Amino acid sequence: MFGNWVKTSILFAGIIALFGAIGAAIGGAQGMLIALLFGAGMNLFAYWNSDRMVLSMYHAREVDAGSGGRFYAMVQELSARAGLPMPRVYVIDEAQPNAFATGRNPEHAAVAATTGIMQLLSERELRGVMAHELTHVKNRDTLISTVSASIAGAISALANFGMFFGGRDSEGRSANPLLAIAIMVVAPIAAMLIQMAISRAREFGADAGGAEISGDPQALASALRKIEAYAKGLPMPTAEAHPETAQMMIINPLSGGGLAGLFSTHPATEERVARLLQMTRAA
Repeated sequence: MFGNWVKTSILFAGIIALFGAIGAAIGGAQGMLIALLFGAGMNLFAYWNSDRMVLSMYHAREVDAGSGGRFYAMVQELSARAGLPMPRVYVIDEAQPNAFATGRNPEHAAVAATTGIMQLLSERELRGVMAHELTHVKNRDTLISTVSASIAGAISALANFGMFFGGRDSEGRSANPLLAIAIMVVAPIAAMLIQMAISRAREFGADAGGAEISGDPQALASALRKIEAYAKGLPMPTAEAHPETAQMMIINPLSGGGLAGLFSTHPATEERVARLLQMTRAA
């Protein structure tokens, strides 16, 4: 838990520093001050509201014991096994099979799954997936991933703002247009790299934790194989429109190949499956 708080603090500090650097390049000392205040405000806003923002983006609908049926009961059982408070449970009407967890801490957590994943997976496989998501909650990964998704969009917006207005230095002179272009390109990439550095390690940890909570690493391995195979052929429009949220999903939901692969926030599915099967053999 201490390690995650350190990572969260570093993330917040890095975001504020990045905002300050962009502001300084766009508008000198005054621009840096405005951007620093904006960055600090965004951190606070994201801490309290990023989970609701992401759930709203995906038009997620909350379910309860009555409307959620066996899915809700599954999350309830796994939460008890993990020693976690019962999270809010959401369903997303999307054909692509995927799932994610969000919330600033285990007491304010939510898990969401698409209708596509419920139709594709067996109950045993879905159980492994939801145990994976609950491990993110238990490890407090959800704060980092949800905040970084929200802030990445804000960084891109700030960079585009600087490009649109051309940028001014502290004397009011026009900034170098090449610098403005560099900001527009580098800032979103920097945000993506922050997410990538966080996401790869935490996915391996969530796989291992999910296997322990469900007691069935082979089921999670089977689920990952199926999701990977089907997700490639079923685009998720919301994820394509908001690619900064892709790192929250259990499998990368983006269809882009080529250079987009350089910024993948997920480890190779084959490596994840191999690690899970090794757990099965060691049991």
